[in-house]
Amino acid sequence: MSLKIRLARGGAKKRPYYRIVAADSRSPRDGRYIERLGTYNPMVAKDHPERVTLKEERIKYWLGVGAKPSDRVARLFAAAGIGEKPAIPEQTKKDKPRAKTLERMKEAEEAKKAAEEAAAAEKAAAEEAAAAEKAAAEEAPAEEAAAAESPAEEAPTEEEEKKED
Repeated sequence: MSLKIRLARGGAKKRPYYRIVAADSRSPRDGRYIERLGTYNPMVAKDHPERVTLKEERIKYWLGVGAKPSDRVARLFAAAGIGEKPAIPEQTKKDKPRAKTLERMKEAEEAKKAAEEAAAAEKAAAEEAAAAEKAAAEEAPAEEAAAAESPAEEAPTEEEEKKED
């Protein structure tokens, strides 16, 4: 028979009250239990003395016999100094979607940084091109003026040749 020390819910709707019980792991949460070991009332303040009441001697007995506390009960025991605080798993099924979301957020940040760097490089290239055009424009008016002063001889078009005849 596998023993658990767990919470059995009582109280009214939206007003929970829990009994800390030693029970067979196969029995229902609020069903048959072997022994009542204490109570837990989450509705009162954390520093209130009636929030958690425990029968320490009986709890130590059941732990010695091999009963395993649930995660929440183990935390209550650790707060009371009866047992060790349970290790928190690094990643649970519930955390996996969040981990994927975090990965997507990191990828989005990296893509944003890459886009900003590309935009900065493109802006710098545009500024260099503008500076080169400006430098070329300063030299070009002198060449254009020289071209405008000396008219180039153009070959007469067919219409002009007909007019001359």
